[in-house]
Amino acid sequence: MTVYARFRHDGQVACGIVEGDSVYPILGDMLGTHERTGARLALADVKLLAPIVPTKVHAVALNYRSHLGERPPLTVPGMFLKPGSCIVGPDDAIVLPADAGRVDYEGELVAVIGRTCRKVSVAEALDYVFGYTCGNDVSARDWQREDRQWWRAKGADTFGPIGPWIVTGLDPAALHLVTRVNGEVKQETGTDLLIFSVAQVVSFASQAMTLEAGDIIFTGTPGTTATARDGDVCEVEVSGIGVLRNPVRAE
Repeated sequence: MTVYARFRHDGQVACGIVEGDSVYPILGDMLGTHERTGARLALADVKLLAPIVPTKVHAVALNYRSHLGERPPLTVPGMFLKPGSCIVGPDDAIVLPADAGRVDYEGELVAVIGRTCRKVSVAEALDYVFGYTCGNDVSARDWQREDRQWWRAKGADTFGPIGPWIVTGLDPAALHLVTRVNGEVKQETGTDLLIFSVAQVVSFASQAMTLEAGDIIFTGTPGTTATARDGDVCEVEVSGIGVLRNPVRAE
């Protein structure tokens, strides 16, 4: 298991390997060939950023039975795309648009694609996953109902927090997801309860679209979602990864 972070230090953006309370900057491609520089920085002295700048942002709707309500399960993963411009990192604010109406948090496990794949089988799919991070698929419910597509409901600026880093070597079906708002648990599940596993989602998406190194996939949210309000602090925690924390402010 290796923990990779993307961060800003002394005005420069870099990637590094996190060990304990330190980060060791690397040279090269985080998703490919790289090496440590020999430097060591205290985590407290860097600003953590979204751990990757994604090439594409995929997401899955209705992927936990606890989130379905009266709706029947889908027969294939309910894939959609979010724009890369919605991505923010840990401790960045989720900004509530003035005219959005109800906006909800959706805590999720996020898979990071490590190399290009097309038409991969379920059995092969996880070979193309580099690692995992925490995500919050922030969703404006009124816009979601009003629009023919979810371009702004799921894709408004700041509606895609991810972080705090990417962890490799995890079993995506053996993790525990918790979403807290102001310290109160709002969502909680095991990732073994995904209707379509990470491998199934990666395989399905790759049948229609080439997945590239740096693509990320929000894998779905469980249970009942919580409504975001100005002044909230939302935390998405996934076991083995850590806590993604974001304050909320009105536009």
